[in-house]
Amino acid sequence: MTIQFSTKIFPQADLHNLKTLKSGLKTLLAQATDCLVLAYSKTDLDGIAGAKAAKTKSGLLAELDQFLSGAVSHAHVLGDLGSAQASICTLRADKSWATNAVKAKRVLLICLGDLHQASETSLHAYSKVARAGLKALSGSSIENAIWFAPSFKHSKSKNAIAQEVRLTIQYAGDQAYRFGVRQPAMKFKAKDKPDTFKHLIFAGNDACAKDLKLAVDQGSAMVEGMNLAKDLGNLPPNICTPTYLGKTALGLAKKAGLKVEVLGLKQIQALGMGSFLSVAQGSETPPQFIVMRHQGGKTGEAPIVLVGKGITFDTGGISLKPGEAMDEMKYDMCGAASVIGTMYSTGLMKLKKNVIGVIPTCENMPSGKATRPGDIVKSMSGQTIEILNTDAEGRLILCDALTYVERFKPKAVIDIATLTGACVIALGHVHSGLFSDDEELVQGITKAGQDSLDTVWRLPLDAAYHEQLKSNFADVANIGGRPAGSVTAACFLSRFTEKYKWAHLDIAGTAWKSGAAKGSTGRPVPLLVNFLLEQK
Repeated sequence: MTIQFSTKIFPQADLHNLKTLKSGLKTLLAQATDCLVLAYSKTDLDGIAGAKAAKTKSGLLAELDQFLSGAVSHAHVLGDLGSAQASICTLRADKSWATNAVKAKRVLLICLGDLHQASETSLHAYSKVARAGLKALSGSSIENAIWFAPSFKHSKSKNAIAQEVRLTIQYAGDQAYRFGVRQPAMKFKAKDKPDTFKHLIFAGNDACAKDLKLAVDQGSAMVEGMNLAKDLGNLPPNICTPTYLGKTALGLAKKAGLKVEVLGLKQIQALGMGSFLSVAQGSETPPQFIVMRHQGGKTGEAPIVLVGKGITFDTGGISLKPGEAMDEMKYDMCGAASVIGTMYSTGLMKLKKNVIGVIPTCENMPSGKATRPGDIVKSMSGQTIEILNTDAEGRLILCDALTYVERFKPKAVIDIATLTGACVIALGHVHSGLFSDDEELVQGITKAGQDSLDTVWRLPLDAAYHEQLKSNFADVANIGGRPAGSVTAACFLSRFTEKYKWAHLDIAGTAWKSGAAKGSTGRPVPLLVNFLLEQK
């Protein structure tokens, strides 16, 4: 971890109840911390200003002002205490605070906005508030902070605090991630500096104690999975090979209580995975087929299966890609990285469900042994495939993996792949593409995306698109031409998933960033973790 998360419960600290407001604040302010983080609303701000007629002051900010010797009202007079959502104001301790037994070195106040407006009570609105608070904590001399979660509750939803805490941890982990700190051997010049902010304590009261502790445990496990997925994506392809992915998965067996099996070339051949092997045959590096099991549910309970595309470097094969930005093709294994990261999170949180991760992984290289355009191969399912373009290789390794997982009699299967540039053209870098004909699965994945703000957008799978995949010489062609490229790729995969519920996530536009911010995003680990948490 690059940042530590923990909980602290103050049983009677209820800042929304006027009867306990003063005692709750007194307890929180008496904690020795670099910073106490509290949220306030526009109503609280009106309270510190006082009613025009009565000139009375009431509410959270008014009561806090008493403990902080007028620091809050002084900040308001100076215009430092804003009413706009995500406005922040940092109050620093002076000698007068000690007379009121205040041990917090700072109090960070963050405005929730007007909670009477529906637009300011959404999870998306909360995310702006959380990001603003975390940004203020980062990069300064603050090393630890107490975040009083109940003060941030943005809605009356039963799950509001748990959702907010998981999202805050997700953002905090993302903000604290430094590749050069986690992988110092990769930075030969100026080292990345670790964030000075190291410990975020989520405080709560008796009313939310159980949910808070669980959310912190889940969020911490999710960040560990995200960090691992980012590391795998960011590592150079001469290090993060199929063999490296296999060893990484095996290393998680003890760390997270997973059962891991890595199949080599001969075992893959014995399974009849001709489509997968056609991609691997141009490389000197042998392919691997990784199976990771988390047995947290009942014996015999149908598992949820995650399948991740693991092309550790994609040259395009004989259908060679242009040289510009080809270095970014090390990210073509981000589907695999997200599955490994999610399985790691699942094991760490001891999820009471059966989950299996399957990763076919190899390189796609041009050589004298490489597959040619026009070759026909036989998949594990028995279907023959005419390879018209060797750069449409992800679907060729996934289709055999999707056939393999039939043996698990899954409750549902989700494959995750940086599959098509066409999806980037369609959706940009905001949403991952979602394809499925199962409405329940679509709803579950969509909700998980909304809860984690790791969002998806559903694209069609109409039967008419299958016409583009017809071949004169085989059962199916591996491409359908330029029109609707992401759709025809998903249609190709659907031919191998008829025996179970299935969804496909095309993460080509969301798995990594280019330019100055180049790096793996860790998506869609948050989505997948939230999806698994919601499964009954």
